Amino acid sequence: MVRLFRPIGVLLGLLVLVLGLPAAAEANPTPAGVSHPRPPQHPRPVPEDPAPTGPDCTTTTSTTQAGYTVADPRCTFTGAGYSGARFTPTLDAKGRALSRTYTGIVAGAPYRIEVPKRWNGQLVIYAHGYRGTGTTVFVDDSPLRAYFIQQGFAWAGSGYATNGYDVGQGVRDSHALLGLFAGKIRPARSVYMTGFSMGGHITAVMIERFRGDFVGAMPACGVLGDKKLFDYFTDANVTAAALTGTGIQFPATFEAGQAYAPTYDGQVLSELPKLGTGFVSGNPASVSLTPTGQAWAGVVQQRTGGVRPGFASGFAFWSSISFAPLTNVPFLFGVYPGLTGGTQGIADGNLVDNRFTLYQIDGSRRLSPAEIALNRSVLRVAPTTAPSRGLSGVPKVFGDPRIPVLSMHDIGDLFVPFSMEQIYAQRAAAHGQSRLFVSRAIRGVGHCDFTQSELQAGFHDLVGWVRHGSRPAGDRITDARAVASPSFGCRFTDRTPGTHPGFVAPACPS
Repeated sequence: MVRLFRPIGVLLGLLVLVLGLPAAAEANPTPAGVSHPRPPQHPRPVPEDPAPTGPDCTTTTSTTQAGYTVADPRCTFTGAGYSGARFTPTLDAKGRALSRTYTGIVAGAPYRIEVPKRWNGQLVIYAHGYRGTGTTVFVDDSPLRAYFIQQGFAWAGSGYATNGYDVGQGVRDSHALLGLFAGKIRPARSVYMTGFSMGGHITAVMIERFRGDFVGAMPACGVLGDKKLFDYFTDANVTAAALTGTGIQFPATFEAGQAYAPTYDGQVLSELPKLGTGFVSGNPASVSLTPTGQAWAGVVQQRTGGVRPGFASGFAFWSSISFAPLTNVPFLFGVYPGLTGGTQGIADGNLVDNRFTLYQIDGSRRLSPAEIALNRSVLRVAPTTAPSRGLSGVPKVFGDPRIPVLSMHDIGDLFVPFSMEQIYAQRAAAHGQSRLFVSRAIRGVGHCDFTQSELQAGFHDLVGWVRHGSRPAGDRITDARAVASPSFGCRFTDRTPGTHPGFVAPACPS
């Protein structure tokens, strides 16, 4: 089976949004059952920027973002440069074109559109994930591109006009594709929304903000808990510090955090021998934890979804790799929000809040002496702002979809943890919409580590749900006993030999 993302390679493309059209009214959560929304209300087509011309791949200056450039959407751009490949129609086994392709730039955001020659009248919008803070924006293909074309679906994706964790820009630019598509082809009969990682956050916000424009959504490995992702990164760091007796800080601004980074780097290096050995080795099997390190791993497990199969292999994997700005320490230390003012500089203020977080090592209802000591000594951080109800800063996800949402997540993912699914499920339940959310657990340690088989099955079942109103099967992700079962995640994981390398857990029942 084809793997969509290699676990380590995805990191560089994922820590990695123009002037948009007027937003719809803010979401007012109300219960809703499975329904077929009214046809999409497409905005008017928007004027396009001057497009690159000629046979060569041409990078142009952004018309909306000072200092930004826009990679040629006709060509494959990797973030570092052009690969030499072109965006051309999908071909069948005999080399015949199955589709027509369209590219361009609108308000500094590059886009791609592909329409099968045998189009079923339906469109899928694809939102990509986080791409770091570089100043060249580019568009890529949906991981399900070939499948969409084979099944008769058109698809469209934007490269957004900005990089960084700019969910609001991603929402604006992705939604603008509806009007663009209607102007170039014709209005779609129905529209689905999909997105990976940060694109999952965009997906969750999009379907709540633009009511009626979408009939179903499939976020994958998504940040469905909005600012809870930054809370989790903070949890991992402050608990490691508390357990090792290290007096770390949480600077109040982005600038102060950057100045603190060298000091923090030294503090982390002093912590590591107390936690274990083999960190940042690139080989998960060489990571060995001390009793203190095992307690820290227990806290991380509880903060990322609870006791579940394969967690130890996931923890080892993410401990064996590093990430900027601290490339000589384990991944979770490199993404400490205290180095970036709380939210990587995208929000005007700090969103992190752990004032009332109860940290546990083993998940028992009764706190142990070690857990009591941990909660007394851990650094507490108070927020200075909250998730945005609009599209500025870090937009809030209400958990109020009102349309079918089918999601999936690797249970060993410690980049965007499995707990994001549980948070969304709880919010949907609070709005009386549990029947509109289905989540599927995948037994992998990587981020967005899905096979074509897993993704195709998910989208196929979402379409059937929308068309026929029959809710597909999912996993009981908020049931602690079900999550802790040795067979958790087996039902929807592609078990073809060689898939999901690095995930170690009891074998699934045959």
